[in-house]
Amino acid sequence: MSALKYWLWLSSMRGLGQNRAAALIDALGTPENVYFAGEDEWRAAAEIPEQALAGLRDKSTDRAERILELCDRTNTKILTMQDAAYPERLRALHAPPFVLYYKGQLLSFDEEAALGVVGTRNPTPYGQSVALKLSYQLAACGMVIVSGMAKGLDASAHMGALRAGKTTVAVLGSGPDVIYPAENRELYEDIVAAGLILSEYPPGTRGEGPHFPARNRIISGLSLGVLLIEAPPGSGALITASHALEQGRDVFAVPGSIDSRESAGCHSLIREGAILTTCAEDVCSEYRALFPHKIPQAAPNVPRHMPRVKTPPTEPETPEEETTVIDLTERVKDYEPDRQRILLAIGGSAMSADEIIEVTGLPAPLVLSELTMLELDGTVSQVAGRRYIFNL
Repeated sequence: MSALKYWLWLSSMRGLGQNRAAALIDALGTPENVYFAGEDEWRAAAEIPEQALAGLRDKSTDRAERILELCDRTNTKILTMQDAAYPERLRALHAPPFVLYYKGQLLSFDEEAALGVVGTRNPTPYGQSVALKLSYQLAACGMVIVSGMAKGLDASAHMGALRAGKTTVAVLGSGPDVIYPAENRELYEDIVAAGLILSEYPPGTRGEGPHFPARNRIISGLSLGVLLIEAPPGSGALITASHALEQGRDVFAVPGSIDSRESAGCHSLIREGAILTTCAEDVCSEYRALFPHKIPQAAPNVPRHMPRVKTPPTEPETPEEETTVIDLTERVKDYEPDRQRILLAIGGSAMSADEIIEVTGLPAPLVLSELTMLELDGTVSQVAGRRYIFNL
């Protein structure tokens, strides 16, 4: 049996748990040694409950075989702790994930200025605007945004990085092929195409309650620090901050209104010593000396106030409106050439980003970045169906 199957056999064992599995690896060295060890050796390594002992006695590799089949079927790749590409940042953690399943482009995390950006699933318009703006700026100046692809501020963080034309990493609490929440399907597809989907759970695993606090330790573990934007008491974002502190990572927090429950957790962290963050440079300045080749410049200058982030409509898209022909040549003459092409392509109609890319012939990352900047300064707006209109 290959070494990979031993890793899958151990990591997928029911009732064992990450801490006990880590204790077995620490004591016996490899999953292969665990597989061939006896009960006395297992008991000497950790306190193993009877259910887990039954699993260790079961030498069937059927689960491992099924996982390999699912990975092949879903185009999912596997990374184990024995692989050279496995991040040292994770390897150094207490009870690190033995196996990582991923889709997209794997990064050399130990060489990246990665930052976890997290927040509430039910943000205010202020929180959404801040998450989009700061993630856009942070990504544009060289940082890799890591989040959990959850509803709310996680989604805004990923969106900001993508609109800057940069990569982003989503750590899931489900299998890498399971889109949760379902409303983030388009975001998921964008991340697979331009970034990385990562999970310690094999394909087909549904998102369940205990998975999400567990995945938060990976978000912070891959990152140099964690930025919180709106974290009410008891939120998952605060769990991520707790993991970050335990792992020796930096914690950054964005202040909000003194009356805002959504910002109460951030205010508490600031009182306890978290780095108060009001702009991307508050984060970049902490790491520029360590990663001068990754963060060579200050964050781009964008307006302080941003329009509210539009969420995908739950109702069916409205039929396309009849295109209005308007001569906008004079209106756009003062814009940069690429922005002129984008605005002239939109004209008086409502167009998706894909349609704009097709009409202009410009690279997708450039179009997405320019649309974000135009949306920030109020020149364009998003309407139903994630289409853009020129604010005439």
